[in-house]
Amino acid sequence: MSDGAETVSEAIRSRFAGLTRAERQLANSLLENYPVSGLGSITTVADNARVSTPTVVRTVKKLGFKGFPEFQARLHQELEAALSDPIAKHEHWASNAPEAHILNRFADAVISNMRQTLTQIDPADFDAACALLADQKRSVHLVGGRITRALADYFFTHMQVIRDDVTLVASNSNAWPHYVLNMKDGDVLVMFDIRRYEHAIFKLAEMARSRGVAIILLTDQWGSPVSKLAQHTFNMHIEVPSAWDTSVVTLFVVEAMIEAVQSVTWGTTRDRMRELESLFDASRLFKKFV
Repeated sequence: MSDGAETVSEAIRSRFAGLTRAERQLANSLLENYPVSGLGSITTVADNARVSTPTVVRTVKKLGFKGFPEFQARLHQELEAALSDPIAKHEHWASNAPEAHILNRFADAVISNMRQTLTQIDPADFDAACALLADQKRSVHLVGGRITRALADYFFTHMQVIRDDVTLVASNSNAWPHYVLNMKDGDVLVMFDIRRYEHAIFKLAEMARSRGVAIILLTDQWGSPVSKLAQHTFNMHIEVPSAWDTSVVTLFVVEAMIEAVQSVTWGTTRDRMRELESLFDASRLFKKFV
């Protein structure tokens, strides 16, 4: 599917308020095991949601589709895109590459991703997630996947300055039970998981939720399976003309969270920063020009 296209889940969420009770019941059913929940026959989809088949037809039209076949075709496109490996992604972009220089094409894609993402983020949800991260009574844990662990590390480095009791979960999943052992009811776990979605990340989310840990998930437009376990989920558009997905918008959201948390905790954060600067001076980490 095209880079700027609205996903079915985004369409459901943006139009949810305008649906009837039965249509909302269907919408919730579709989101519960998305996108697989919408890939059965129309009768199966209706039965799973305990609604009528006319309700299914009426709902998909409200979501912007001509009918159920077009709705399912979009879901199949999303599923194919979510499971694409780097080679498939490169072939897709290479076969449709316009004449513009890659710098311009890449910039256009990133700007489109930013716009699409910002229309999907609820400011109240964003503020609630940041409030959890700023709550000094809660321990904060962060973890990323094969690629996104760099983003988790970046987030951790800043959070470690802003507040205490922050842990970066090691990338080696064999060590994760040791980290879960220290997670307590009410703690916060920030998770990064983008397509092709890692089994170990989902298992960690299950273990953390069983201990009462609140999960903040940063994922892509299709949505990691961890979404069903997360208290707050932020979907970033990540497609660009490359074999790789972009982290630009995800990093933007991370840095916005850093500033939001820092603003809430500035009284104590300022003191931590002053002490850290003294430690930098004592260790002679940075070059002094005067």
